Amino acid sequence: MENKKERVFSVELKSKKHLKNVTLASGSTNTALIEGTLGELVQATFKEGLILEVIGKKGVLRIDLEENEIKQISFKEQVRKATND
Repeated sequence: MENKKERVFSVELKSKKHLKNVTLASGSTNTALIEGTLGELVQATFKEGLILEVIGKKGVLRIDLEENEIKQISFKEQVRKATND
């Protein structure tokens, strides 16, 4: 069963030349770094309200992130800032 708190993502690039860096660390640091370019922004939308899809001229980034979650986080941040002023 998938943990609901985890986020799934995918990156699809039109060419390997748009990939800047991929680092998979070994040893005690179990980290990964993926860098590249999606190119000029074409569109950023939520697919069926469930997946944030950022489309660039050179690729697509998809993140398992619901639209209402972003609204909730934004609201919480606004409340936090208002109460700290």
